[in-house]
Amino acid sequence: MTETVARTRRALSLTLGRRDALAVVVAVALAYLTLYLFAIGHLSVAFGRTGFDLAVVSDAFARAFDPTGTLTYEPVARFRAGPVTWLVSPLNLLVGGVLAGLVGLNLGVSYLLWRRPQACGVNPSVGVLAGIPALLSGSACCGPVILLVVGVQATGAVLTAFAWLVPAAALLLVVTLVLVARNVSPTAEAA
Repeated sequence: MTETVARTRRALSLTLGRRDALAVVVAVALAYLTLYLFAIGHLSVAFGRTGFDLAVVSDAFARAFDPTGTLTYEPVARFRAGPVTWLVSPLNLLVGGVLAGLVGLNLGVSYLLWRRPQACGVNPSVGVLAGIPALLSGSACCGPVILLVVGVQATGAVLTAFAWLVPAAALLLVVTLVLVARNVSPTAEAA
């Protein structure tokens, strides 16, 4: 167990120490966070709109902790810049940021293994698959609508599954990060 943690730590250090791998981590994390915010409805684009606008709710600190669903929270501000509207929710940003960071690290380590094939012992694309439940978790608040649109009858069991997507995604992302990272050679150097 200790060796696995040490190898994972070493793989993350190598990944974050290489400019190209770090660029992959940052680009993927930002793209994933953007998609996550779109999925939960906190980021939208309405072409034709211009100007800037910022509106903050009263007692923003207390409202930030009001849940709107499982692991989704009330927005405390609305920021509009041209066609883009962002409903700012610090806790949703935190949840999405953690998931985005894990997805970015998974793909960064996978990229490192791809660029250093001698260190690879497992298919590094396995980390990408773990991010799918996290992205789908954006439907947790509007799961019934999505199920009606695709024509699937919503049952209690199916609706309950939406609440588990974010924790399941986080767990899968951590597990796949460890599985992929443990295949990085402990003697590999950052280039």
